[in-house]
Amino acid sequence: MIRIFRHYISTAYLWLMAVEWLVFYLAMHWGAVVRFLYTSSWYTQEEMFWASIVFSAVFTLCCSSIGLYRKSLDREEYNLLERINYSFVVAVFALVLIYYIVPELMLARSVLISAILFSFVGMLLTRYFFYRFINLDNLKRKVLVIGCGQKASELEIVNSSFVYRGFDIVGYIALEDDTISVPDPIWLSESLTLADVVNLYKVDEIVIAVDDRRKRLPVDDLLDIKMSGIIVMDLQTFYEREQRLVFLDALSPSWLVFSDGFVNTGTRPLVKRSFDILASVLLLSVSWWLMLITAIAIYIESGLGAPVLYRQTRVGYRNQPFQVIKFRSMQIDAEKNGAQWASQTDNRVTKVGKVIRKFRIDELPQLFNVLKGDMSFVGPRPERPEFVEGFVKTIPYYAERHRVKPGITGWAQLCYPYGASEQDTWHKLEYDLYYVKNYSLFLDLTIMLSTVEVVLWGKGAR
Repeated sequence: MIRIFRHYISTAYLWLMAVEWLVFYLAMHWGAVVRFLYTSSWYTQEEMFWASIVFSAVFTLCCSSIGLYRKSLDREEYNLLERINYSFVVAVFALVLIYYIVPELMLARSVLISAILFSFVGMLLTRYFFYRFINLDNLKRKVLVIGCGQKASELEIVNSSFVYRGFDIVGYIALEDDTISVPDPIWLSESLTLADVVNLYKVDEIVIAVDDRRKRLPVDDLLDIKMSGIIVMDLQTFYEREQRLVFLDALSPSWLVFSDGFVNTGTRPLVKRSFDILASVLLLSVSWWLMLITAIAIYIESGLGAPVLYRQTRVGYRNQPFQVIKFRSMQIDAEKNGAQWASQTDNRVTKVGKVIRKFRIDELPQLFNVLKGDMSFVGPRPERPEFVEGFVKTIPYYAERHRVKPGITGWAQLCYPYGASEQDTWHKLEYDLYYVKNYSLFLDLTIMLSTVEVVLWGKGAR
């Protein structure tokens, strides 16, 4: 993992992205070579250079937006050929739009078709070698865990990615009076010190994962190991790096006080507001026709007297209430019995509502909330006051998610499915706090790009 603007990115997938960018870049040149195999080329080197740059950039961004560089894909989400096909279709549409705006960048259709074919074959070969070699044992980081309790046993879940597992847990060090929840704990003694275990297993990192922070740690040994070049980190930092969330079960006020992040000063508010306005105007300019069709569809289904838009009170920045605007996707009397969660098979949802919810079209009117300043384009999902009041009492640090403006899309919406219970809200808060702690323009752009995957796959839609 490396950290860019405080956001953790997998080094392995960053290298994969760079290699595939090169494949896309060269594919355009190979396509030109095939097209002009027996005749002289119509294009100069400069024209080929810029055409290849645009082609490779568009295809790389589209592959990223479909989740092809996301290391946390599970078995159900992992459909490599389907994702590649989706990304290529989106890329072709994007290229057509760019060529329409800047026709000077367009090359012959025969060159473009050959480039797409070379890109497809090259990407499949790249992925084959990547998956073949990336999980070799000698490439994985060897992690030693201090602690044998419940928190230590849960670390295997952190390393449960279907595609890529970046580390192996080589052992668990048992402390005095530890509750053993892991197999084969290692007990230290005069004949087996912590340094001996580190050397024996060739450990790269040590993670402190004790259930009780008051337990006495081998501080002197840890200091000596740290000074020898071995990484030693607390459980919270480990979760933040590996899963890009703030782990609530290990969260303490002292960690929040002394950790980096939570910066909202200087030019950050101005940059974020400018980005919100620009993104909203651009999206409105390309989606107005879709919003018009949606309004007509709602009228046809519910009648001309039925409301198209739905306004609802939500909690916003610094706990201030505001009226969120959405396309109405439920029956008019959907909440005659009071506020309630949306379920997976909610019979209150209309036929049009099922479609617009699946593809998040119902949330497009929130762009006007963004322009007004009540919301940001990227941020935690705004919740209703009735739910927030209860969450603040039962979930620690829940109110801290209101330190930034709520958003149309966000880190939690990308990383966790639709929340329909307090337990889901707990887990989504872990991602929301990560965003509040580390938000930047770079992270906002990353989230916006990845939202394409949410829309196409209908992740979390209800």
